[in-house]
Amino acid sequence: MTAVVIPTTGPPGQPDIAYTPNWDKYQDRIKRRQATEDIPKTLPSGFPQKLDATLAWEGATVVDEFEWSYQLTENDLAEVHQALQHFKGLGRPLGAVSQETFPLPNLHPRLRAISHEIHNGHGFTVVRGVPVHLYSREDNVIIYAGISSHVATIRGRQDSSYNGKPADVVLAHIKDLSGNAEDSKLIGSPAYTTEKQVFHTDAGDVIALFALSEAAEGGDSYLASSWTVYNELARTRPDLIRTLAEPWANDEFGKTGPPGYTARPLLYHQAATESSPERILIQYARRAFVGYWSLPRTSTIPAITEAQAEALDALHFTAEKHALALQFRAGDIQFVNNLSVFHARLGFRDSETKKRHLVRLWLRDEENAWQTPEELKDRWARVYDGVEEKNQVFPLEAAVRSASSSAPTMVVSDVNLQAKQVAVSA
Repeated sequence: MTAVVIPTTGPPGQPDIAYTPNWDKYQDRIKRRQATEDIPKTLPSGFPQKLDATLAWEGATVVDEFEWSYQLTENDLAEVHQALQHFKGLGRPLGAVSQETFPLPNLHPRLRAISHEIHNGHGFTVVRGVPVHLYSREDNVIIYAGISSHVATIRGRQDSSYNGKPADVVLAHIKDLSGNAEDSKLIGSPAYTTEKQVFHTDAGDVIALFALSEAAEGGDSYLASSWTVYNELARTRPDLIRTLAEPWANDEFGKTGPPGYTARPLLYHQAATESSPERILIQYARRAFVGYWSLPRTSTIPAITEAQAEALDALHFTAEKHALALQFRAGDIQFVNNLSVFHARLGFRDSETKKRHLVRLWLRDEENAWQTPEELKDRWARVYDGVEEKNQVFPLEAAVRSASSSAPTMVVSDVNLQAKQVAVSA
């Protein structure tokens, strides 16, 4: 990997905290704050002392509690192949992939059960066994989108431009691009490096990750229940729950106009209703508060506080303590509830013959979707609103997303602008 030295900048008063969590600095900050600050001892009003649900699981025991993976059978694979041929025979653009155009009559009930498990069970499932080596890149993307459409019906926008033109880019590549000198200057996310990726969430309801190929070494996927993290912090550090539930200045890295940041909490509480149980939702990405590579924290927006710096480390190290390690194999599709499960990745090493390469979808399922907190509705609208069949773009080669790049971003005022999408040949 090509090392890139980025000058350390940030707002005046920014705490001593980097993207990679430092245990010793975390412990020192705890001691310093305990000695010098009046730390609250109670949770915010109405917040639960503990969440008792299957979504609050421990990494050490969760694999014994339920069937967290589903191995595609020979009959399943035959049905998937038939659905692929059916879709290609329609001659429609990739944005048309759906339950109707990629029919899986026998596998469908299993995939709907997976959606229920993601939203109401443990929050994750891995579908294993897609024979990626038998198919072209385009065919693998069609299979991935087709299987995913039976788990969650709506695909979200991950970028609003493609090749310099307005587009609804619904597929993103997770691959090391740091070896390319030009790409390395633009990288603002660990998704495009071999470095460790700390615990975080993405945008949207459900994240789907499809492994096209594996690293030569490392790159293991880690999941952790944010409900378990909440339970521990509510018991031991209720003040940090208060901090997480207050508005934070989320850096937009120049992708929006003034003031350059969005003020919103990282943690949301939803009381039980007649149709849904009590829930805690956590939405955060560490790099939005500390920067990463070519996207340091913007110097003109508010610095995070010492309490917020401690809360970021507490989220990561508590998640790490309770995490589940998953060996991500080529042909695996990992579905994760982005509202209740954190994900992370070990650093890895590629070789000439083995290069880690994942592709990602942001999904939403109309039948099982959770209520979106008011403070997240604008962000969710940017992901899901106006994404139509004819506008969807599925890049087949990896490139740095504009949202994760230091390159100037084209402002797209109308997310419904059409983007050219090549139809799949019969």
